[in-house]
Parts: sequence; C-alpha cells; structure tokens
Amino acid sequence: MEVSVMGNSQANIVKTQLAYRDLRFCSPGNTIDDRILFCRGNNGVSFLGYNKSCTNPQLRFTLKASVQSQSVRSDRVSGPKSSARAKSNDGVRLFVGLPLDTVSDCGKVNHARAVVAGLRALKLLGVEGVELPVWWGVVEKEAMGKYDWSGYLAVAEMVEKAGLKLHVSLCFHASKQTKIPLPDWVSRIGESDPSIFYTDKSGKQFKECLSLAVDDLPVLDGKTPIQVYHEFCESFKSSFKPFMGTTIMGISIGLGPDGELRYPSYPHLAKRSRIPGVGEFQCYDKNMLSLLKQHAEAAGNPLWGLGGPHDAPTYDETPISNSFFKDNGGSWESPYGDFFLSWYSSQLISHGNRVLSLASSTFGETGVTVYGKIPLIHSWYKTQSRPSELTAGLYNTVKRDGYAAVAEMFAQNSCNMILPGMDLSDEHQPQESLSSPESLLSQIKTACRTHGVTVSGQNSSVSGAPGGFDRIRKNLSNGVNLFTYQRMGAYFFSPDHFPSFTEFVRNLNQPELHLDDLPAEEEEADESVHINADTSIHAQAA
Repeated sequence: MEVSVMGNSQANIVKTQLAYRDLRFCSPGNTIDDRILFCRGNNGVSFLGYNKSCTNPQLRFTLKASVQSQSVRSDRVSGPKSSARAKSNDGVRLFVGLPLDTVSDCGKVNHARAVVAGLRALKLLGVEGVELPVWWGVVEKEAMGKYDWSGYLAVAEMVEKAGLKLHVSLCFHASKQTKIPLPDWVSRIGESDPSIFYTDKSGKQFKECLSLAVDDLPVLDGKTPIQVYHEFCESFKSSFKPFMGTTIMGISIGLGPDGELRYPSYPHLAKRSRIPGVGEFQCYDKNMLSLLKQHAEAAGNPLWGLGGPHDAPTYDETPISNSFFKDNGGSWESPYGDFFLSWYSSQLISHGNRVLSLASSTFGETGVTVYGKIPLIHSWYKTQSRPSELTAGLYNTVKRDGYAAVAEMFAQNSCNMILPGMDLSDEHQPQESLSSPESLLSQIKTACRTHGVTVSGQNSSVSGAPGGFDRIRKNLSNGVNLFTYQRMGAYFFSPDHFPSFTEFVRNLNQPELHLDDLPAEEEEADESVHINADTSIHAQAA
C-alpha cells in the first residue's frame, strides 16, 4: 500500500511520503494487493482509490514502511510539536477500538506488529486515539490480588509511541467470543457456590459475570466483589501512573454483561431468530430472591416476594405469548407489576451507583474521565410495555421514563455515558420487531441533557449496519463529544471496509497536518506480519 501525505503551513510547503509496500488483506482462496493513495491536508484525509490483483490463497498482512521527507523550500518547519486531533466542527473526538483479544489470556500481546501497523494507519488518518479492553480474567487470572499488567503496559507504550491517546475499558465480565473467562479463582468459587451468578426461572446460570446481588457479600474468599473491583482499579492506577492524564484520557468500568448496565436477559446461548424474543427476568439466584423477599415483606405483600412474574414469556417468545407484557391489560400495569419492575430496576441502578462511585473515587484526581456504558435495547420499543428493556432491568414504558434515574445516577458520580448503536436506523429493522433505535437514542440523549450527563457513542458492529456511517454522522451532530468506532481487526482494514471508514473520517474531521505528527524517520523499521485465517483478529463489540 503506497500512501502519499501532503500538508502545508503558512510559511512552508512540505511533501512527505510514506510508502507501505506489499500490504495484503486476504481471505482463504483470494489475496488482494492494494495500492492506496490518501491525500491529507486542511480538508482532512481523502481516499483516492486502489488497484487489485489476485495472487495466492493465504491470509497475509505484510508491512514494510519507510518515511521520506522532501522540502520544497529551503526553510524547515520549526517550533514545538503539535497534535492533529480528530475533531469535527462541533468537537467530536474519534477513537477506534482495538481487538478484544489484543492481550491474550496468558498476558501476551497478540499480533503485536499488526497492532503497531494499525496504530500508525490510524494516526495517519487523524484518529485521536484507541480503546483497549482490559480483562479481569487476564490480569488477575490465577489468584486474588496477583496482577499481571505486562501485556497491557506494552500496548500502552505502543499507543504512546504512535502519538495516540488511549481509552481503557476495565472488563469485569467474561467473553465467549474471544474465549476470555472470568479469573480462574473466581470460576472455582462459582463451582462450589453457583449462587454468585445470575439465574433464570428454569435454573440456568449466566456465568460470564457476577450477580449484582453479591456486590456487598463476602463471597470471594472473604471479600466482596466491590472490594475486589476497587483493589483491581487501585492496582491499575498505580501500574499505569506514567500514562494517566497524558496518554490515558478515559476509563470505562464494566457494569454487567458485555460491560453494560443491564441484566443478562437475553444471553448469547439463546436461540436467535429474525424476530427477537423479549428475554427473561434474571432474579432467581438465592441472593436476588432474598432481596426480593425482604422488599415484598417491607411493602406488606410477602406473597409478592416468592419469585418473578409467573406470566412472563420465555427468551424467544414475543410479548403477546403470555399476559405479562400485553399492551392492554398486561400484568406490567398492575400494582404487582409496578412493584416488581420498580424493585428489579432499582437493584440495577444501585449496582451501577456502587461501581461508578468506586471508579469515580479511584480515578477522580488522575486527570482521566470515567465512563459507564448502557445498552440500546430497541426491540419492541413501539409497544406499550417495551418488554426487552424491562427484562434487562430498564423500567421504561410508554407511561414511564426509565432513563431519567439512570442519567441522574451517572450525574451524581460525575461520569460520562457511553451509548452504543449509533449506526442503527429504524428503516433497517424488521417491522415485526416493532423496533425503534432512533427513538430510543433520542430519549436517552434527552435524559442525559436534562441531568447534565455527557454522552459518548459507539457503533453496533464493524461489519456495518446499512447506511451506518451516515447514521453515525447524524447522531454525532447532536450532543455527542466522543465516538469510538468498534473495532479494529482483519475486516476493518480490508478493501471492503477501510476505504469507507477513511471517507467517514474525512467527512467527519478536518485536522491540520504537522510534520511532527508523523513517525520520525529513524523510528521506522521494516516489519512483516502474517496472520493465518484461523488466527485472525477478533472484531466483535465489547
């Protein structure tokens, strides 16, 4: 891939060329060599085109880079280094998520040279920084209090050297997609005491994160999960002190499944179909049932504390499959329904408050911004009860704003809110699902504005929703200060995707190019990276 970069200043016109040779993005049976030309200046980065030629059937990513600077005039640019930040006219900062498995479960950096090459490409485009998932199951894998930050420290150094900023996501959940489990010692505790996990009505447990009902119970070898999370955060702060507030500008803390503030109401194991089901309530582990029982007795209705709604549908069923979520006369509107849903959602908000509070107190004086992520559960939004949100713990119906209390909780902890799904539009949702991601995003943004909460955005998938880039640009024009595009990987840099992303960045941002933004000539080195098809970088959302 040959990249030409042209920039100018008032006093000088300097032509700088970076030659990235022999760059191949291939799928089994097809190899594509691309010769890509970018032009970068005051109007951003332009993708001009590429030529294709098929060669051998191997997934290969080979990079050889060199930097040459040719001064058109005899005088050279001088002065302090400056940074071209990816900001649009309304101040949106652009980040790109690194692969979920950037650091393996044994603490090593996966595809290190490919990551470095990717960082350089992002810097060239004018992206401000990258987001790095940091897994509890990797760092504190073997024993409580035994931390191994080495792989993540190595990535932080790579990002700093590339001249990019870093946003860190502290993940207290597991990921089956990348085969990153909870810490081994936590899983062993779960084998002897499965009540630390969420449980559904049939007794099936969700073992990818801990139940919020044990937040303040000493179930982890005499310590509470909140204590363990806090010590993890303190260790992170100490280990990454040289990067805090300089390279690391933001930290998001995991609040539940996939890092989001929700119950695992629709786990990945559930059967997927074109029309999503409503999910199930996750209130049947003994600790959740104990909390429910106490709440019912305090309300003077002990029979309401025996379990969740008996007339709710199962995971893959529609709202009308049973009586609880029906639009007219459904149990969700009854005194019992309001009692249960209020309790269920209040437990989730209390959990979010505990975790965001510890993060805010830990990182409050480090110069970084603390974030938390909430889900965008837009299926069945056009119904009266909005059942998918209810089973996830967000008490949001046509008669009740379920996000006001969530936004207020974020505001109390001085945390920014991450909203996914900014690439989704109503017109591309199945009509039968009565979905409206646009309306839900608008509702949540309104709640955030009311309570003074800053919103950051993410897309739903790197594979791309139809018209996704246009929808992102539209959403970013209204009250979003930072957007993280998810996520770097083999497809992200493929000819089928990268030109579109480049055009998106060009339209979104207008950075000014400075020579000092480019890697120094003596820092460049020849690199050759081969990625086999069976070890391709994962690109799922965190």
